[in-house]
Amino acid sequence: MAPSRSDMLRLLSALPGSYAGPDRPETGPFAVVGVGEGTLAAHLLTSLIGTNFARTGTQFVLSSADAQDAARTYAEIAEVAGATVRRVSTGGQPDDVDVLIPAGAFATYHYAQFVAHASGHGDEARAAEALLADLAARCAPEIEEGNPARDLAWSLWGRAPLLLAAPDADALPHAWQSLLARTGKTLAVPVPGDALPFVTGAFEAQHEKGDGRIALILGEADAALHVAREVLESRIDEVVQVPYPAGSEGGYAGQLALWYFGAWVAAYLAERYDQSPADPPMLARAQAVLAGEAGEDTLGTESPAPRRRAADEDDRWDDDDEAETEADLDDDFSGRDDLN
Repeated sequence: MAPSRSDMLRLLSALPGSYAGPDRPETGPFAVVGVGEGTLAAHLLTSLIGTNFARTGTQFVLSSADAQDAARTYAEIAEVAGATVRRVSTGGQPDDVDVLIPAGAFATYHYAQFVAHASGHGDEARAAEALLADLAARCAPEIEEGNPARDLAWSLWGRAPLLLAAPDADALPHAWQSLLARTGKTLAVPVPGDALPFVTGAFEAQHEKGDGRIALILGEADAALHVAREVLESRIDEVVQVPYPAGSEGGYAGQLALWYFGAWVAAYLAERYDQSPADPPMLARAQAVLAGEAGEDTLGTESPAPRRRAADEDDRWDDDDEAETEADLDDDFSGRDDLN
């Protein structure tokens, strides 16, 4: 049964400190890649681990059952290259899961905290927990007046916000778009890359498109965002800065805390729209189709997408071509600045 509105708020309140997975550091250097439900967590972890693929040390592959083919491919590439792989997933075949985490809209927290601990960033993980606990106290449902998440949800009601952030926090527009859609049941528009060409041109042909529009600047604004804000204030109704929580200067802890604050805002926005914050049945159905768990159900497509076999079921890594494969990988990885 999908969680009710009150259940979702209780889950949010209980989230800080709920990580109960391994906290022992793995062997470095580290790299992380995410697919499916793990994509956002991998993006948020960029401030801790700026590398996507490793040839030595530990490769973290964050995934879910609906993206198991891509996850398996990434894991096999890392293993052939020489890294130890830790497969972190919300489900899938037992051989494809080393660490199982709770599924759902808040899986991002568990993915991220596992990798933070496993990559030797336990201090940052604990700092994030402290920030989340403070937000839980200030955003709790019983706080009627001065609840920052409720207040921002009211500002977003009936609007499709623009989401902006500095380059070192580009995971935040991704995070808030996902949360506002999945939990808040509303559309938000992230502005990736350089915001200035967008804000100076987007409303010139149709000025009325700025009516009722709100923009959120997530985290700290850099010089370019200060200019972008000045431009936006002449084109749309409202620009709101959503700062990092007090005691945070950004980085992993601050960005995970802003993800958590976005989850509260999304839950209260669903409340404003009288919508359930739970995942819609269509999402579970679509994920089941992609995971190969829905039989002939293909959501109306003519035929199911082809699925490749696991490595131990085919001959792609046989002894005859293993040396050739490793040589090809050496060529592919050579000259890459983002490799360990």
